[in-house]
Amino acid sequence: MTATTLPNARRPENRWGILGLLALGLMISFVDRTSMSAALADHHFVRVFTLTHVERGWLGSAMFWSYGLLQMPMGWLVDRYGVKWPYAVCFLAWCLAAAATGIVTTLAGLILVRLLIGVAESVVVPATYRYLANNFDETRKGTALGIYSIGGKMGPALGAPLAAWLIVMSSWKAMFVVTGLVGLIWLVPWLLMLDNDFPSKAQLAVAKRRAASVPLRNLLASPVVWGGLITNFCYSYFAFYCMTWMPAYLVEQRGLSLEQSGLYTFFSFAGIAIVAALAGWAADRLIAAGRDAVAVRKSFIVAGFIGGTTVLLGAYAHSPQMALFWNVVSLSLLGLVTANNLALVKLTLIPKQAVGLNTGLQQVATSLAGGVSASLSGWLLHVSGSYTLPMLAIFVFLMLGAASTVVLLRWEWAPKVIESTLDEQQDDHRAADLSLDAASARSPEAPSRHA
Repeated sequence: MTATTLPNARRPENRWGILGLLALGLMISFVDRTSMSAALADHHFVRVFTLTHVERGWLGSAMFWSYGLLQMPMGWLVDRYGVKWPYAVCFLAWCLAAAATGIVTTLAGLILVRLLIGVAESVVVPATYRYLANNFDETRKGTALGIYSIGGKMGPALGAPLAAWLIVMSSWKAMFVVTGLVGLIWLVPWLLMLDNDFPSKAQLAVAKRRAASVPLRNLLASPVVWGGLITNFCYSYFAFYCMTWMPAYLVEQRGLSLEQSGLYTFFSFAGIAIVAALAGWAADRLIAAGRDAVAVRKSFIVAGFIGGTTVLLGAYAHSPQMALFWNVVSLSLLGLVTANNLALVKLTLIPKQAVGLNTGLQQVATSLAGGVSASLSGWLLHVSGSYTLPMLAIFVFLMLGAASTVVLLRWEWAPKVIESTLDEQQDDHRAADLSLDAASARSPEAPSRHA
């Protein structure tokens, strides 16, 4: 069973529709993450739990710690056991945990359900990249990731104003219950559209052998992987700051109402979503025209990191209008990084055998950025009494991300594949083919399986 037969040769007509579902799943996950930021900007919620700035930071960061801890195990899981069922089970769990946030009565209870959301949502990105690696070639990766990343940006873009509206119209409790349970509708098309890719014993042997050809030690020995860890951390630090602290910043320092803060948060994340999709598509077209994939994507990444530093112009702006303008522009320009960084450090420079594991490893940096950003920003706000110092920290991380892109992301430093396993993999592929043929002969209507 060769890579060209899996799984897009069986169902090529469905891959863009499934990509849309993956983007929608990511959007729902971000709605459930960022609903807490609207609650943290609600004076009633803060009063009920008597939250300090530091405790608000803890609460904003809680899900990122468990999310990061489970990333590599989830990558290991989807590399071996497929995408459909691990994703479905975890999706159900995080929606229920998100809804349960509305019924807890203590700070400890809030932190616990946020940790549970982080555990369940940790499947999202490794599963998605496993599917993309199997279904999209280099000239389509940027476009696919641009479309996929729209879900990650429209989640907070739509989630912030929706959560704020629900709080204003009802209560923070109703907001958590509604946003948690409505997402369950997504499970219906997911279960209907995807083939069952849970492996047979023979196919599980193939998956294990394939994953063994690029072990964790080879990933950790690669400068590309470390460069990706840095760029993902730096990019995510800014993005998660906006998800966790932007509504509070707009209310407390710029004098907006909760509803207005949700609207401007929407504009910021809609901007990054649009730019991310266009930048991914533009890079793909340049690569298809014969340009070097690494050079093209690095150029977009560096430009995006530098463009994002305009957040400082907003921090020092005297008028609220200019502050809001630069808030929207800086996050929008960061969209130049989004799809191209994701493609480069999770697909282009990574052997296909290790996509799930590497994605889990990279997501550790992403989730760590979420935890550090929420907590450090809360502490910097506490010690300075202003949001300017948290934004100065963003500037530093963005410049570090640009430097890491230039220095570490190179073809020659990609993770190495252990060549001695290739013949054994071929034997396993032939065994899996025989097993699949036999199963098909017994049951022609049986669902096809992915490697």
